[in-house]
Amino acid sequence: MTNTAEKYALKELNLETTFGGMGKEIDRDVPVIDLTDFEPRREEITDQLWQAANEVGFFQLANHGLEPGLVGEAFGLSERFFALPEAEKQRFRLKKGLNAGWEFKSQVRPSTGTADDKESYQITLPHMDDLWPNQTLVPEFQRVMLNFEYRAWCLGMDILSCFADRLGFERDFFTKAHDRAQPDYQSTLRLLHYLPQPEDQPLDPSIWRAGAHTDFDCLTMVFQQEGQGGLQVSPGRGTEGKGGEREWYSVTPKDGLITCNIGDMLMRWSDDRLKSTLHRVRMPRPGEYNGPRYSLAFFCQANKDEIIQGPEQKYPPISARDYLLQRIQANFEAAGQAAS
Repeated sequence: MTNTAEKYALKELNLETTFGGMGKEIDRDVPVIDLTDFEPRREEITDQLWQAANEVGFFQLANHGLEPGLVGEAFGLSERFFALPEAEKQRFRLKKGLNAGWEFKSQVRPSTGTADDKESYQITLPHMDDLWPNQTLVPEFQRVMLNFEYRAWCLGMDILSCFADRLGFERDFFTKAHDRAQPDYQSTLRLLHYLPQPEDQPLDPSIWRAGAHTDFDCLTMVFQQEGQGGLQVSPGRGTEGKGGEREWYSVTPKDGLITCNIGDMLMRWSDDRLKSTLHRVRMPRPGEYNGPRYSLAFFCQANKDEIIQGPEQKYPPISARDYLLQRIQANFEAAGQAAS
């Protein structure tokens, strides 16, 4: 068996290999942060965000300014895209190492060694040539998704500006690090379709809709639909430990709330003051809704040429390009999708 220290260069990936297993489920609530009157209440909101990010690593946003109609429209078009025949979706296959395009059950987590039971479509702006379905195939898809991506980016930069204040950076530090106008921009809007489960199919404990992992960005914002649960979080600061000993609790999806979590990039940039929290999407159990599950996720990933290192220099400097590349390789290498 390969020693984990030899398998991956990044500490985060070696830890992820210890995250598998069902663990124990507990009841716990995710902090909800109201963004009403954001600028006048910036200091109060920053305090709430910092506490949630430091203690839990997950939080939900209310009154965030993204209209229900826009979110609903994006969900509807996502469903229309995934309902296309496979031959049509094959035209938009994932580009190697660029996080752009469509994939089917090709993401293999180091924590499980098995493919996630889902398909996804990634929108990363500089790499979308020939990846947009046209007006005949999915009408208005490109227009709506570009608008949604921009609005999600704006919200993400507001949240990250609060963390910049608290870390002692300039307020627009992370906005500059995620500059949409640059060719090395690599923030990603991801459309996700978790596959329906037949009633008579026994649960395979090795298969997950999304295996246990931490995200490798700065901030993730997830839009869920009521009645389509499964997202679970493992609380506590320590990420080490055998999967069977970990505690997990469910994040109930509610319309109007955006579920957010800190990613590994920001954990590094904060010298571990902020927590990148372990999470997963489990399979439905007997008696639960077992139809298709859809979600939308926006990943605030720093531009490729940005150097990630915190004020205390706890970690050696690494470019966002190299950091993301190593994470993509680890997640897709088993399916032959590794970046080149």
